[in-house]
Amino acid sequence: MVGLDVVVMGTAAFAVPSLEAVLAAGHRVRAVYSQPPRRHGRGMKEARAPLHEAALRHGLDVRTPASLRDADVQAAFAAHAPDAAVVVAYGLILPRAILALPRLGCLNVHPSVLPRWRGAAPVARAIEAGDAETGVAIMLMNEGLDNGPVLASERLPMPPDATTPTLEADLARRGARLLVAALDALATGRARPRPQAADGVSYARKLGRDEDRIDWREPATAIERRVRAFQPWPGAVFRLGDDWIKVLEAKLAEGAGAPGTLLDDRLTVACGTGALRLVRVQRAGRPATDGAAFLRGARLVPGAVLG
Repeated sequence: MVGLDVVVMGTAAFAVPSLEAVLAAGHRVRAVYSQPPRRHGRGMKEARAPLHEAALRHGLDVRTPASLRDADVQAAFAAHAPDAAVVVAYGLILPRAILALPRLGCLNVHPSVLPRWRGAAPVARAIEAGDAETGVAIMLMNEGLDNGPVLASERLPMPPDATTPTLEADLARRGARLLVAALDALATGRARPRPQAADGVSYARKLGRDEDRIDWREPATAIERRVRAFQPWPGAVFRLGDDWIKVLEAKLAEGAGAPGTLLDDRLTVACGTGALRLVRVQRAGRPATDGAAFLRGARLVPGAVLG
């Protein structure tokens, strides 16, 4: 293993295993770049990003520029003289000046098998679409949107019960392992980047708040996938009176009826095709509960129609 001078750039928890793997492999992390702290929660307290916190635990130099286009920021980046930059769930655009600085390039850990699901939300969109397989790729970055050559990739069957958090955690670990191997291949001249296929390109658009509402006219299979894909945000909700109820877990069930009709005392709901049992739900501001307990509290009976 050849030790490299590396800059790690990331924000979300997905980036933490890659940082840990780079350090464990003996590379010298000259700096960690993360998005600036943001205010969250009811108290609007300022919170550091998960990668920022992980870097501080290792005593690393952390930089949090709001943009990488400023000349002073680019000069500071150049001063690290990195052999390579590792970019994982960073959320900021790398301009040409940054992309050109590392001697071996900028490597991105991307949680899909490219060219499928380029873009902002590959894991959620893969689950939502019902993909039969998923994976992770290590890509050499260019100025395009996730269209650089691939250094390494790993495919695996889509877990039938995958949620965005569980699948991201799995792919983060796999991606970290692939990343270390890709860095070693680059350092020793063994890397063979391959262009992405021209066919099979798809784009994973950013998740939006306006996607959270359940439409009971959709097939039960599609709604069940959305429940899993949209965890933890934007969620999947339905209306009950003046309240919005979030569905945390749902299972396909037997039954049929007009879409949105409550079919039994276990919170089974008719959909456009098939039915869905709502296993765990949560009313805003209250603890999560199982479907049967929710029905008792809401005083709903079979035949009621959910919004």
